[in-house]
Amino acid sequence: MANSMAEQLQQDMECEGLLECIHGLKQLDKDCFRVMVESEEALTIDEVADQVDRERSTAYRSIQRLLQSGFIQKEQINYEQGGYYHVYYPTDPTQIANDMQRMLNDWYAKMGQLIQEFEDKYEHAEAGTEVPAQ
Repeated sequence: MANSMAEQLQQDMECEGLLECIHGLKQLDKDCFRVMVESEEALTIDEVADQVDRERSTAYRSIQRLLQSGFIQKEQINYEQGGYYHVYYPTDPTQIANDMQRMLNDWYAKMGQLIQEFEDKYEHAEAGTEVPAQ
């Protein structure tokens, strides 16, 4: 992963790179997401762990990151005799894309504000006035 925005812009990006770039997801997270997308039905943590060849606890942490980022959904399945378990399935890609677009727009607005603050702060130095301390 590139260290600066300039380096990121020079790299070839793939759509899966968005998972890492925008949400900070790891390779295992992307692998778990791919398994769920390719499945025709919702999966348990144990099923995901088996398919990515990892321990249940490791898969669980990845699934939690995917849930927090909004890439997957969780559903509770109840047993008739009592008790329950959870299954996981991917969120609609359009919803994910819309969420990422909103996040990008928010980031863009914040960066614009920081750039304006930079200009306001340092234009005083150029004019020969002292730069105000912050």
